[in-house]
Amino acid sequence: MKLNVKAFSLTCAILWGLSILLITLWFLIIGYQGNILKTLGNIYFGYSVSLVGAFIGLIWGFVDGLVCGAIFAWIYNKLVGNKTG
Repeated sequence: MKLNVKAFSLTCAILWGLSILLITLWFLIIGYQGNILKTLGNIYFGYSVSLVGAFIGLIWGFVDGLVCGAIFAWIYNKLVGNKTG
């Protein structure tokens, strides 16, 4: 079974972007001061553990999830080939 590249990449984009947003907001609410999310600032330009940074992370996460999901689905489809059940 092949994957729909557009649907899979959009799903990955939404999940990854929302994950970064929600985790950042959660850490802001509970007042967590660890370095786990601060390292994302090294990967995503402009990201920080702040309210504005959460939405910057949402955008970067969406783009990252979209690209990685598309690459994954494309490679998966190439490896599966035309094999049927």
